Amino acid sequence: MIDLPDILIREACKEDLPALVALIAALGGHGDTTDPEAFSDYARAFAVIEASPNQTLYVAERRGEVVGTFQTMLTTSLTGRGASAMIIEAVQTRADMRGQGIGNAMIEFAITEAKGRGARLVQLTSNAIRKDAHRFYERLGFKASHLGFKMALK
Repeated sequence: MIDLPDILIREACKEDLPALVALIAALGGHGDTTDPEAFSDYARAFAVIEASPNQTLYVAERRGEVVGTFQTMLTTSLTGRGASAMIIEAVQTRADMRGQGIGNAMIEFAITEAKGRGARLVQLTSNAIRKDAHRFYERLGFKASHLGFKMALK
């Protein structure tokens, strides 16, 4: 258990959107941008997430600043006799805050949420080139058990 008394993990709100966009744009690789013309795309996506009973977008906040984010999605399938799984997505800690336990705190929070919602497992994906992230997830007890595939539709 990571004890970071100065970190608050909470659901994201619309006012967090500029900080969240800056955080994800800084990572790069997905075409994310802080260009003001793209902001409506992020606002639209935020509204979809906010309206979903099975998706939650979170922020990790330190001293009033957004220093991390992640999203959870609860999904149920027939596999495993109708079990639910919590998917953790888009885990990011601000570059200048990495190595301080914020990522651990976010993942622990997500796992606690998954247990509270009756999920039988927690799963996530990580970009194949992010080796540091892979080591981080393995340290937390995640196992590389499946091979993922994607197809861009645009």
